[in-house]
Amino acid sequence: MQDRQPERMELRVPYRDIDMHGRMRTAAYIDHAEEALARFWRFRPEVSNEPAYVVRKVSCTFYRGLKNEEVADLVVRAAKIGGKSIGFNVAVQSGNGIAAEVEILWTAVHSGSGEPAPLPEATRDWLYSYVE
Repeated sequence: MQDRQPERMELRVPYRDIDMHGRMRTAAYIDHAEEALARFWRFRPEVSNEPAYVVRKVSCTFYRGLKNEEVADLVVRAAKIGGKSIGFNVAVQSGNGIAAEVEILWTAVHSGSGEPAPLPEATRDWLYSYVE
């Protein structure tokens, strides 16, 4: 079922991600959000001369700490689609609410020079179906 919903990834909080207070450690939210985003990104359309994408900004807003073995659903959405950048929002949902939101900003760059590059039209069109 998850292959039909590339924007969703289920997470069962592993013990290794638990801090001394019994909640998922701060950096683990970003680790799992990046994993969900990488999984989502595999479903994009193939384009010739695709630019590379570099992270420019990451932020996380916490609402509730997840606990060991708790199940969460990570949902990736395109929050901003610019000419040369993409802003993603990854909602970490558990139960009836959101435990955290991770915002990740990517910039498209030319692979050789590292200079900013335009987003391919096919990629932009695909991303619009996942706008929040």
